[in-house]
Amino acid sequence: MKKIIQTPHAPAPIGPYNQAVLTNGMLFTSGQIALHPETGDLIMGSIEEETKQVMENLKAVLEAAEMSFENVIKSSIFISDMNNFGKINEVYGSYFDEATAPARETVEVAKLPKYVNVEISMIAVK
Repeated sequence: MKKIIQTPHAPAPIGPYNQAVLTNGMLFTSGQIALHPETGDLIMGSIEEETKQVMENLKAVLEAAEMSFENVIKSSIFISDMNNFGKINEVYGSYFDEATAPARETVEVAKLPKYVNVEISMIAVK
């Protein structure tokens, strides 16, 4: 059985998907981009600001499932320019304890939704 996770503190889905799905104690988040959940505006000032908004959106989804970044076991990071990796990694890393950080991959892609620079999805477990 699956439970759909929804929160007004993260951007609402704009297609046939949900913010996250919880099944058998595992949470699968949809990819988050730097959309402000209240205004719907893209946060594109700097790559650091963009990444922070992505992580805050993921934090809201995790909290809606009664979890935190400590529950994350896998992250997938998609970026439009590998030259931004260091800056993205610095912001991303500030949300985790390095000793218990999740597994992850970071992949450069040609384009992301709304032409953003970073999209991140996560898998968490209770």
